[in-house]
Amino acid sequence: MLYSSNKSPRLLLGSLLFCSFLPVTAEIRPFDIVMQPSEGDIHYTGGYIRGPGSIDLSDLTFEAISEAFVSQGDDFVDGDDNMGDPPRHERHLMPTERMLDGGIETESFMVDIAVFQMSDACAKNKDCDLTQFGVGGRTEDGNLRWCCSEDAIDFGLCPEDRLGRLIMHEDLLKGQTGSISIPFAGNSKKRLRNGEFELEESSRYVVVFSNCNGDGRDIRVTGHLIWHSTHGYLPGELYGFMYFYILLTIVYAVLMCWFGLLMQANKESRIPIEKWIFMTIIMGSCEMFFRSSDYFLWNVRGTRPTLLLYGFIIVGVLKRGVSRALLVMVSLGWGVIKDSLGSTMNSIVVLAAAFTGVSAFRDLMMVFAEEDMTTLSDDQEHELFDIVTILTFIVAAIDVIFILWILDALNGTMQYLENNSQLRKLARYLRLRTILLCAILFATIWVVFSLVNSYNKDAIVREEDQWIVDGATKVNYLFVLIGICILWRPNPSAREYAYVMELPASGGEDGETELELSAAVPSAMDDDDDDFPAEKFDDENGEHDHRFKIDEGEAS
Repeated sequence: MLYSSNKSPRLLLGSLLFCSFLPVTAEIRPFDIVMQPSEGDIHYTGGYIRGPGSIDLSDLTFEAISEAFVSQGDDFVDGDDNMGDPPRHERHLMPTERMLDGGIETESFMVDIAVFQMSDACAKNKDCDLTQFGVGGRTEDGNLRWCCSEDAIDFGLCPEDRLGRLIMHEDLLKGQTGSISIPFAGNSKKRLRNGEFELEESSRYVVVFSNCNGDGRDIRVTGHLIWHSTHGYLPGELYGFMYFYILLTIVYAVLMCWFGLLMQANKESRIPIEKWIFMTIIMGSCEMFFRSSDYFLWNVRGTRPTLLLYGFIIVGVLKRGVSRALLVMVSLGWGVIKDSLGSTMNSIVVLAAAFTGVSAFRDLMMVFAEEDMTTLSDDQEHELFDIVTILTFIVAAIDVIFILWILDALNGTMQYLENNSQLRKLARYLRLRTILLCAILFATIWVVFSLVNSYNKDAIVREEDQWIVDGATKVNYLFVLIGICILWRPNPSAREYAYVMELPASGGEDGETELELSAAVPSAMDDDDDDFPAEKFDDENGEHDHRFKIDEGEAS
């Protein structure tokens, strides 16, 4: 996750913040970039540390790769590790001033490194200016300068002895600095002798690399950049998710066992919608297991298991697609007033498949964009993000279709039950409506809270506790799923309940109204959903069929 920029700090922070919401590849990060000598470029990477922690650059190798004089010195040497400014005579030397003694390089330029803390307010503000943290500077007319060039000196942004170096203001820089000297000619491959930066505070940190000497050489940096928090290698802002997902895995496992045992105990009266509910629970259990295992291994090993990463992405989008289909099914009254959805089932499956396919493609594209960020040009990155934006709008459009369909179907089903005095079945749908309204109300409030938390300079929730904001939506989803599981739980009379209608009976002596059941239920295959016979008529003798006499049927 390394980036190069010659743009304004606003664009720099914008791309950094955008990428911070994407899945990062690892906290032992593979590193392979080429820093060309430029007065307008810096390279940076960021992450969140739960203190006390560290950022270790000791494994990084800085190798000069451009054509130059081949020295007779050692092929590999430990580099200078200057925590602060190097001696004045090493700070900047032009190639015309080089002095070679028997092929041994005696003059060098500097590669600067800065590790500094970014405030929570700035991390949430896309208009945040990096220069306020002591890196780079602005001229009077607002132009940005990263490196100490001749015109930057003329503008008073840096002293003359910093020519060819990264502009850093020690009075503003809340962090640590280092540097490596690279000879103007000859083979050179160096490492920081003491490259571990100890960090005490929990915060988001940025690591900046610069090759500011325009007359210097191309530097290839390879190795691993290691971010370590007090709990392990897992990014600090994701640590809370690990235990949260473990807890949800246990809840899903208990729900799956309970519903599965009920299905097995009442298999003789099983109805089709129970299988869809159970399938949703299984996929939810698998997703939470994959997520918790992914974060646990990530925290211990420092690298992310690819199989688990793609596993929970695919299973997660499948679960979301099936969940939406399930809500449409129960809203249409399948298993309560209809024994079959007919051709409507095909429409539900097609829409759910479209949602799943587009969502999966979008999520995988986001992972691809993040993992390959170091090898893509700026244009390619923007193209990927544009595709992700388009796919997000498509997913949102399909979601709107599902929501409107669910609300319309739920309203139609409840109206039908009320018109036909199906009181017990109506009571079930009143409970379902209450559950959905509570979930919608909570989601609305939480969205408003999330927006306020995101755009408010003084964040309500600290970044290391940001998992609570995202985790609440998963709890809300689980609340709806558990509600449906309870309302449609398997029981010995489930089949009879689905395939009979309630009819009002004559009042008793005490004036109370009894309920009776009729064998006729509506189906999606019926032409008229509003007219269902309460009794079966015998065509031969013109009398009623006594198998379902009203005065003999009693509600159970």
